[in-house]
Amino acid sequence: MRLIKSSRKRMVLWIVLSIVVVIAIVGIVFVNQPSFGRIPRGERLARIERSPNYRDGAFRNIHETPLMTSDKGRLQGLLDFVFKDKTGLQPDSALTVVKTDLRQIDPEEDVLVWFGHSSYLIQVDGKRVLVDPVFCMASPVSFINKPFKGTDVYHPEDMPDIDYLVISHDHWDHLDYHTVRALKDRIGKVICSLGVGEHFEYWGFDKECIVELDWEEEARLDSGFVMHCLPARHFSGRGLSANKTLWASFLLETPSRKIYLAGDGGYDTHFARIGDCFPDIDLAILENGQYNEGWKYIHLMPDYLIRAALDLKAKKVMTVHHSKYALAHHRWDEPLRNEINMAKNDSLHVLIPGIGEVVRWGE
Repeated sequence: MRLIKSSRKRMVLWIVLSIVVVIAIVGIVFVNQPSFGRIPRGERLARIERSPNYRDGAFRNIHETPLMTSDKGRLQGLLDFVFKDKTGLQPDSALTVVKTDLRQIDPEEDVLVWFGHSSYLIQVDGKRVLVDPVFCMASPVSFINKPFKGTDVYHPEDMPDIDYLVISHDHWDHLDYHTVRALKDRIGKVICSLGVGEHFEYWGFDKECIVELDWEEEARLDSGFVMHCLPARHFSGRGLSANKTLWASFLLETPSRKIYLAGDGGYDTHFARIGDCFPDIDLAILENGQYNEGWKYIHLMPDYLIRAALDLKAKKVMTVHHSKYALAHHRWDEPLRNEINMAKNDSLHVLIPGIGEVVRWGE
């Protein structure tokens, strides 16, 4: 009898170990898909290690920034988020969007087209700038982070040729492998924060077309066009390793305009400093949505949205990071109410476009 029990225990242990090994192998294979990109190495890693923003093996924010602030701890906070009531996170019916023929827009006209969430196209002074395009998958698997009904109408093939592709950081909802691969042969330059260029090289982009910047660095792109890489308060990572690449905001100076691209990130002193260093910003595009009290330091909370806009002293403001995915537990239309509240402030000129609408923002 003891021999039988011992044999059964060994069998159960063997089965459990086998399951663990299989799960581990599947996990390793999964995260090694090309879409996860690649951790920086070689000369790029050496440059990263010299960065003043990289310490103890990871990039850091200007000020200490806990990712989760719940008293319950990260695991319990994550479980509460996953299993929380999801009522109101998505619209009840398909949203109405405009399907613009982007190739027919006069390339000399200064316009902006927002595609939902954080993807948008800017035409300014004869250049086309595409920011954080996600037209295929906003997560490693297709059944997570599905777009709202009616919003999934733009695809890589709808884009015109792009002069500058700007990537604020490497999270899946800002850097879509399938989108950038599809656009690869129609992109002039890729402008990204330090370390993110590793993904693009891994995906077959020519190293010479990648402009990779640390905070407080700038690149002269073409005559009259300068890109400034500036701080943001966020984090990065596509797989198991976090903060091996930098997150950033950018300010694009053109012959006639200054455009601030905030990317993702919570409120901090950098907004006021940028407003002081770059007076007369014509347009500031700010994050508004996918926030939560539990991660209030890494996303721009509604209470700080107007404050950030006033710090920047921009002539016009627009918000993104909403109206396409439910990545947080606020109502899907709450960011739209935030925009309306901003517009009531006499000191702010707020642009509130619909998805796909052509906005002549320079007027």
